[in-house]
Amino acid sequence: MDCLDRIAEERILQAQREGAFENLPGNGKPLVLDDDSMIPPELRAAYRILKNAGYAPPEVLARRDIADLEAAITDPATDDPTRRQAIARLHLLRARLGATGRDLRIEQAYWERLVGKMTHGGKSSGG
Repeated sequence: MDCLDRIAEERILQAQREGAFENLPGNGKPLVLDDDSMIPPELRAAYRILKNAGYAPPEVLARRDIADLEAAITDPATDDPTRRQAIARLHLLRARLGATGRDLRIEQAYWERLVGKMTHGGKSSGG
């Protein structure tokens, strides 16, 4: 933990002791973590159904993979061959996402996976 983290943590703890967070709106209520305001209204129901069924849009999966690869690349414990392989995969994923953030090959693979799970009674045939 660096100096700024410690200062922030100390100030948060001090504010808690002084009761600064007790009268905030929503105190004692669960957080609303399902903010779908960035999803177009006509897609919200479909995204909600897929999310509740455990599926994620292909661009979300690709971005998650990118974040994992970036972490592996910067990890000092990663050896050179693994790092080179991660960099190559990272370039591939970024190219697939492209400027629009979507790629038909990723969407097709997602669609095939979705159909496979639906036709096999919810059992995945791989991936």
